[in-house]
Amino acid sequence: MTKRMCYHAGMLLSVQGLGALYSVLALLICILVVFGFRLARIGWRSLYKKLPPEAPPKAEKPSEPVYFLVERKKKRARAEYSAPRRIDFK
Repeated sequence: MTKRMCYHAGMLLSVQGLGALYSVLALLICILVVFGFRLARIGWRSLYKKLPPEAPPKAEKPSEPVYFLVERKKKRARAEYSAPRRIDFK
């Protein structure tokens, strides 16, 4: 390690490094307190708000009957078949 890298690594453990660490922690704590207070205030205000009355349940309509369209099979035009044809593949 060079002298410069050793100096920066040692600075984190020095009094100045601890001061920077404490200031960053204090900033994070302040941010959490402010947002926590805002959320708590929103929740406190919502406790006293009146909710709209629930609508009475609607009576269910009887279901309509379902009709299926059914087609009959068509009869073949002729009942007899002709003799099978022979196909030659050449």
